[in-house]
Amino acid sequence: MLSILRREAAAGCSDAVLLRERLRRSCAAATARLRGYATAAKEMTVREALNTALDEEMSADPRVFLMGEEVGEYQGAYKKFGPERVVDTPITEAGFTGIGVGAAYYGLRPVVEFMTFNFAMQAIDHIINSAAKMNYMSAGNISVPIVFRGPNGAAAGVGAQHSQCYAAWYGSCPGLKVLAPYSSEDARGLLKAAIRDPDPVVFLENELIYGERFPVSAEALDSSFCLPIGKAKIEREGKDVTITAFSKMVGLSLEAAEILAKEGISAEVINLLSIRPLDRPTINASVRKTSRLVTVEEGFPQHGVGAEIGMSIIEDSFGYLDAPIERITGADVPMPYAANLERMALPQIEDIVRAAKRVCHRSVPMAATA
Repeated sequence: MLSILRREAAAGCSDAVLLRERLRRSCAAATARLRGYATAAKEMTVREALNTALDEEMSADPRVFLMGEEVGEYQGAYKKFGPERVVDTPITEAGFTGIGVGAAYYGLRPVVEFMTFNFAMQAIDHIINSAAKMNYMSAGNISVPIVFRGPNGAAAGVGAQHSQCYAAWYGSCPGLKVLAPYSSEDARGLLKAAIRDPDPVVFLENELIYGERFPVSAEALDSSFCLPIGKAKIEREGKDVTITAFSKMVGLSLEAAEILAKEGISAEVINLLSIRPLDRPTINASVRKTSRLVTVEEGFPQHGVGAEIGMSIIEDSFGYLDAPIERITGADVPMPYAANLERMALPQIEDIVRAAKRVCHRSVPMAATA
């Protein structure tokens, strides 16, 4: 097209102004198409996002090193950095977590990986007493820049000992920062932020979404990219009900919001990202707009993240509520092994939909369905 226009212009077409305008528009359209291709979002799995984030931070800062079980041997992803910076450990969480905390005291930046956060119970003394409290107990003289990361919550058919959500456990402890990403961009940006942070960070991943693909912006692919700790993200705007969630539950909440939209209910979905510090201002602002709140989490109901969020709303925005707060949680039982019972013990999309309808006064009374 451009070559044709240039030939016509060179031939001395009488309407030179029109030709120049056509040429300008064609050039603008071509540039826009190229720009669109250049900035089109790339898709990446959560696993790839975590791997690239850790790879870049280890390359940028020689103080960062990784330790855990089978992180270097058996086709470990980071063995290129050598055994001094990728430390394969025995199966002794208390031992290698203590070594990691000690290394952080001396200015290194360890990333301690647990095969599952359930195994972190073996090391909880070091995470809380040795890491979380040291900055305070040393009057600010000792910082502990360490990241504890690994799969959190239920996987699939792994039984009660391997299926707990630790967000509320660690979120209740001063001195820790607790993060729970959902998408690939979340995972990449938050892991970078966690590694760079001067304080101990508990980084809760979800095994079931490691292989899920999400769009990642060009900005997020830059090596300098990181997300702010303590800031939630509004994944979907709405005006009728606020739904808060984190990790895998964000996906369920977004699917529930799609169903609710078909029934005329506009749900605002907030991806918490950070459990501690909790972004209370964003949550309160949303509830003051929608006047209704549903909290969603995988963990147990008592003393849960949703309970803390609900109390925050009661303290700061009670007068804006038009309905009682609804909490969707895991069942108050150890996780069953059987697949059918496991499903019943975990929040499902239909649970979120029903709760949102209740707070919007759209649920059908049971007597009407009898």
